Amino acid sequence: MAAAGSAIGLGSLWRFPYIVSQNGGGMFILLYILFVFVLVLPIFMSELIVGRKTQKSPILAYSALSHRSQNWRVAGWLNVINAFLILSFYAVVAGWTLNYILMSLCQFTAGKTDAQISGLFDILHRAPGLNILWQFLFLLLTGGVILGGVRKGIEYWSKVLMPALFVFLVGLVIYGMTLPGFSQACSFLFSIDVHSLRPSGILEALGMAFFTMSVGIGIIITYGSYMKPDENISQTSALVAVMTVVVSLLAVLMIYPVVFTFGLETAEGPGLVFKTLPVLFNKLPGSLFISTLFFTLLAFTALTSAISLLEELVATVMDLFSWTRKKATAILTGATFLMGIPSALAGSGVFLGDWEKVYGKNFFSTLDMLTGTWLMPIGGLLISLFVGWWVDKEISRKELLTGSKKKVIRALFPLWLFLVRFIAPIAILLIMLQKAEIINIDTWLSK
Repeated sequence: MAAAGSAIGLGSLWRFPYIVSQNGGGMFILLYILFVFVLVLPIFMSELIVGRKTQKSPILAYSALSHRSQNWRVAGWLNVINAFLILSFYAVVAGWTLNYILMSLCQFTAGKTDAQISGLFDILHRAPGLNILWQFLFLLLTGGVILGGVRKGIEYWSKVLMPALFVFLVGLVIYGMTLPGFSQACSFLFSIDVHSLRPSGILEALGMAFFTMSVGIGIIITYGSYMKPDENISQTSALVAVMTVVVSLLAVLMIYPVVFTFGLETAEGPGLVFKTLPVLFNKLPGSLFISTLFFTLLAFTALTSAISLLEELVATVMDLFSWTRKKATAILTGATFLMGIPSALAGSGVFLGDWEKVYGKNFFSTLDMLTGTWLMPIGGLLISLFVGWWVDKEISRKELLTGSKKKVIRALFPLWLFLVRFIAPIAILLIMLQKAEIINIDTWLSK
């Protein structure tokens, strides 16, 4: 449940729906599901193997299995840097969820038009003080859970609140079935039209699969280091993959009936949640309770992902410098807060105001692009090459056999190894080459 909490975050609940809108609906969803289970799941398993075998955080885990090679330690450092950067701006978005809990308790939709309700997010985005306040409070909450450790802190709350999230999402989906736009939403989401998806959208689906499964940034290596020797890596990995896909599908089934019923905009990015759903809640009986509960659970999904990122950082410095958990948590929470301030102020333009003129994106969007477009794919490429070609395959075989149905694993192991060695690296390289505009798959496949 802790690993599922890491994978299931704001990406599944707001990023996935609007990326679906931009890439052909049903065909994109089909490819996303295919990529999760065929390409990303084997790499997810690879990270658990490295973590459990070494019982170390990413940097020392790579070092231990590469006979202390300094070259492979670089891959671990890349994971840690990526996690730090992601957490710095992720905490800003997560802070918005806490803000919307208070707004809901204050009945922020009362007496307002749909346009006014949606516009409140724009006001929040431009408010420097509010963004810094909620970013700080969210990181304080994250650090507090980390102090409890994985077993006492992360796993406890994951076991309590993850089922609550599922129940609430299912409830909203059931309500969505009663809306006039439900049939139109289903047609869009589940009609398979090959011509509706551009070839480059195939790579977007693959990138989305990596993003929602938290692969390529060292989180799963860290969680793997906490696994018991007799736990089933294959079963755990498959369960996380299934839960991630289910939540992503529930998200689109929750949002698109609302979008089509009320004629709302789909391509809002984070606004798809913060602008769209409050409009729906305002039309429901008990809107205060429903809105408060939803944003509380949304904050929890953000918290579980943030916990996994901070835990990776904390575990790393504890391993490298023998710091206590308390010292590591305090220092890294503070450092992340400072690094996140430019992202918190990006909407207001009061700090680094010329950043967008120079780089074409504000500071927040720059970090989002840097980590998602480059660092995560590179991290995924390195772990697949490391486990596929460098680590002794007998180590991987033994780890996968531990705690599992041995006949099944023995039969599937050659397929898993083939996917990790060949298919995953090639797919990731295509993503990077396409993003770098070195190749154009649209042009290739149209010839």
